[in-house]
Amino acid sequence: MRAAAPSPDASFSLTEARAIVRDLFVPDARIYWIDFLFTIVLGHIFYALARALSLSDIEPWGIKLLFVGAAFVVQCACYYRAVMFVHEIVHLPEKKLRVFRVVWNLLCGIPFLVPSFTYYTHLDHHRRKWFGTDHDGEYLPLARMSLVWILAYLTQGLWVPPLVVLRFGVIVPLTWLSPSLRRWIHQHASSLVMDPSYIRPLPTASALRIIRLQEMACFFFIWMCPLFSLVVLGHWPVPLLVQGYATAVVLVTMNSVRTLASHRWSSTGHEGTFVDQMLDSVTLDNDSLLAILINPVGLRYHATHHLFPSIPYHQIRTAHLRLLAQLPVNSPYRLTVERSIWPVISKLWQTATRCREHAEDSVSVVEQWQVVRS
Repeated sequence: MRAAAPSPDASFSLTEARAIVRDLFVPDARIYWIDFLFTIVLGHIFYALARALSLSDIEPWGIKLLFVGAAFVVQCACYYRAVMFVHEIVHLPEKKLRVFRVVWNLLCGIPFLVPSFTYYTHLDHHRRKWFGTDHDGEYLPLARMSLVWILAYLTQGLWVPPLVVLRFGVIVPLTWLSPSLRRWIHQHASSLVMDPSYIRPLPTASALRIIRLQEMACFFFIWMCPLFSLVVLGHWPVPLLVQGYATAVVLVTMNSVRTLASHRWSSTGHEGTFVDQMLDSVTLDNDSLLAILINPVGLRYHATHHLFPSIPYHQIRTAHLRLLAQLPVNSPYRLTVERSIWPVISKLWQTATRCREHAEDSVSVVEQWQVVRS
């Protein structure tokens, strides 16, 4: 017999929940190293395999296309998982896994143009006073906005990769010459966020040194690859660039879908409690291969993560199962659980549709967004 559905206003004790998971906060360095290195190497292998298969003489072409597509899918899944380790990096204690941070940036962050400094604003997304407010660059109240915003967010895989190349490959050296451009780029084009109006605080002197070092590495990587091919091979690496762009489109789109299903996106823009933050977050209690691929390194358990951001990814599932087993049957935590990303996105779409039906026709999309954020 199923337990009764929990009431939204049922009491929730953060102290009780923390006691349940108190032994799960220590990251295991071996798991991080083995998981990341295996994943990134496997991604490179299938990247090369997809390229080799595309140049092969396999007949008929349908079979060849099937093999290339399969290798490409595995490559993208591996690369996406490797990139999403940045989420773990920003949540690790400052003195933990320092070498791992450097290696991740060298093998993944720099080549994929997502150096770790671009994601440290993510910590603001977890602050109780800032979550869902205009200080939170990773939040837009999509459930109360025009459907255009949801659609635009899902299309960013097409236009974000070229903008990132422009930012690191062209604009970076200009910022060395212009302090005002340097400040503008840092505030408006240096964070992995979804709010276009987000303004990143200026960095400290020590943080600026790290940012400039990572920016320079990205700049040289962007130009090193085509110049090496041009000088050594005598031609531009057009096929590799096409494959790289296709990979970027898939990775950004996967992350967009994952992000839409990670929250309810219904914040009013005002300061809330940790329980409010938890209830706006979603935990996907789903062990299917698709759920794992789209939500790598523990991101299926997003509500659990918002309760305890310091729990490492390899312990987050255990934390979720303990909370389900030991919290009261009427705990609000159970309201965060969904079985799949598709019902979550469907509910978001339906909620935004209802809001649109009640909106004034004369109000533009931008005006709606400004009203919601004010």
